[in-house]
Amino acid sequence: MALRGPAGLGPGCRRPLDEAVAAAEGREAPGVLAAGGAPEDEEEDDGRGRGLLRWDGFSAWLHCVCVVGFDLELGQAVEVIYPQHSKLTDKEKTNICYLSFPDSNSGCLGDTQFCFRFRQSSGRRVSLHCLLDQFDKDLPVYLKDPAYFYGYVYFRQVRDKTLKRGYFQKSLVLISKLPYIHFFHTVLKQIAPEYFEKSEPYLEAACNDVDRWPAPVPGKTLHLPIMGVVMKVRIPTCHDKPGTTQIVQFTQQADTNISVILPTVHEVDLFRCFCPVFLHSQMLWELVLLGEPLVVMAPSPSESSETVLALVNCISPLKYFSDFRPYFTIHDSEFKEYTTRTQAPPSVILGVTNPFFAKTLQHWPHIIRIGDLKPTGEIPKQVKVKKLKNLKTLDSKPGVYTSYKPYLNRDEEIIKQLQKGVQQKRPSEAQSVILRRYFLELTQSFIIPLERYVASLMPLQKSISPWKSPPQLRQFLPEEFMKTLEKTGPQLTSRIKGDWIGLYRHFLKSPNFDGWFKIRRKEMTQKLEALHLEALCEEDLLLWIQKHTEVETVDLVLKLKNKLLQADREHLPVKPDTMEKLRTHIDAIILALPEDLQGILLKTGMT
Repeated sequence: MALRGPAGLGPGCRRPLDEAVAAAEGREAPGVLAAGGAPEDEEEDDGRGRGLLRWDGFSAWLHCVCVVGFDLELGQAVEVIYPQHSKLTDKEKTNICYLSFPDSNSGCLGDTQFCFRFRQSSGRRVSLHCLLDQFDKDLPVYLKDPAYFYGYVYFRQVRDKTLKRGYFQKSLVLISKLPYIHFFHTVLKQIAPEYFEKSEPYLEAACNDVDRWPAPVPGKTLHLPIMGVVMKVRIPTCHDKPGTTQIVQFTQQADTNISVILPTVHEVDLFRCFCPVFLHSQMLWELVLLGEPLVVMAPSPSESSETVLALVNCISPLKYFSDFRPYFTIHDSEFKEYTTRTQAPPSVILGVTNPFFAKTLQHWPHIIRIGDLKPTGEIPKQVKVKKLKNLKTLDSKPGVYTSYKPYLNRDEEIIKQLQKGVQQKRPSEAQSVILRRYFLELTQSFIIPLERYVASLMPLQKSISPWKSPPQLRQFLPEEFMKTLEKTGPQLTSRIKGDWIGLYRHFLKSPNFDGWFKIRRKEMTQKLEALHLEALCEEDLLLWIQKHTEVETVDLVLKLKNKLLQADREHLPVKPDTMEKLRTHIDAIILALPEDLQGILLKTGMT
C-alpha cells in the first residue's frame, strides 16, 4: 500500500487541486498549502462575524477524504488524501485501504455503499475539533465515540476493457469521528457519482462546500449546501425525548431551497436489517444488551455493516460500550486479536463477508448468517435458530446459530404486528418506526429500575456543607438493587414475562453496565460538586473572613478559584448566576485583604 502521487494527488496530477479548479473556472487559485505542506493560516469569515482558519469548518465534520484505487502491483492503494495536510498514520492508511473494498466472492458489480469503523492509532490527540469540544457535553452518549474513526464508502466496480484487470475499481471514502451514518451516506450519494466522472477538481469543490458548513451543534437544525444541493439536518442532543422525530418541520415557504430533508443523522433502516430475523429480535436485543460476542456473516459489506449498526442501535438510548466493527476483514490490524482460540471470544460485534470466517469464527457462541437484504417491499424467508454444530460448511443456510436460551419470553404481539405489516405491504419506514418503538420501550423498561436505584445512592441535599468536601455517593450493591425489583421492577412498564432477575444479574457483569454506571456516577458526582458550589454562594463569606486569619482567607480564595476552574473545565451543571455570584464573592474577599495580598491574588487566574 502506498500514497501515490505527490502529497495526496492522484496519478497524472501535475499541480495542486486548487490550481486545477481555478484554471477551469478562469480565476486565480487561493493559497491552500504553504510550501512546507502545512495549511496556510488563511482566515475566512464564517458568516457570524468572526474569522475561522481555512479547513476549520471542514474538520468539524470530516477528518479527511480518501480515494482508494486498485493497483496491479500494490493491490489497494490510497491515491488521494484531501485536504493534503490531513494526517493519517501508516497503520490507519492500511486499514482504510483494505476496509474500502469488498472482501467477498459476491462480485459487487456497480455501486456499493457501506460503513466501517477502526481504532485511531495510539498517540494521536484524541479530541474533536476545538469548536466541538464545547458542544460535546450536549451530544447523546451513544453518539460520542472519540477513540474511533468511521469510514463511509462509495465503491464503484464496472467493466472497463481499457484496463489490464478488465475492471474499474475505486472507492471514495469519507473519514470522520462522527457516527452520523445516514447523513454521510446521503452526502456520498450526492457527490460520489459525479466525482467518478469529473475527478479531483470536483472533489476539491465539494470539500470547499463542507468547509463553509456551520459546526454540528447538538440541537441545531442546519442547512448544509453541497454541490448545488441543500440538506436540512438536525443534530441530536442528550435533552431530546427518546423516540421523537428529530427534524423540526418549517413552513413550506421557508423550505423552498431545501433539496433533501433528513429525519435522522445516524439511524439505519431498522426493519430492513432485522427483516430476515425479526422473529428473533428480542433474543438479539438480549445478546447486544449483555455484550455477548456476536458475528454477522453477510454476502456483502452493505449487508454486514447495516446489520451490525442496527444491532448496536437496538439498545438505544443505552450506549453499546463494547467494540463493534460494521465491516471486518482478514487484513484488519485486530484480526489476530479477535480470532484467536487461546481465549474466549471478546465482547465485540463483527460484520464479515469473507467465507474464510465461517471456519475461523465457528467457535464463537453466537453467529447470524444472512442472505441478500431484499429491497423495500420484499420480505425474505424468516431464518431459524440452529445449534452451532450445524455451522460446519461454508455454504450453511441463513440462520441464527446459537445455544443461547433467552431470559425473557418472546413477545408475540410485536411479531403479529410486523407480520400484519408485511401482509398489508406497510412501508419499511413505518415498520422501522414500530420496531424502534418496541426496542425503545423494552430498553426503557429494563433501565428505569436501574436509574431509580442509582438515584437513591445520591446523598440528601441537607448533608452538603459548604465548609466540608462534597459527600460521596453510596456504593452500588447488586443484592440491594435486586430487592427493589419486586415492587419497582420492569413489570410496571412492560407486558413481557420471564426471568428479569437473571437478565439483570448477567447485565451487571457486562461492559455495557460498567460503561453506563461510570457515566451515571460521573454525572451524579458533578451534580454534588454543583450543589456544593451553590451552598458556598449562599454563605456570608465576608462575615466568615472576619473570624479567620489572613492565611485561611487566602487559602479560601485559592480554593474558590479552583472551584470556578473545575466548573468550567468539567462543564458542571451550575447555573450562570451561581458562577457570577461566586466571582463577586471572590472579588469582595480580595478587596478586604491588604494591598500586597490583593496584587498577588489578582494575578493568580480568573476572578
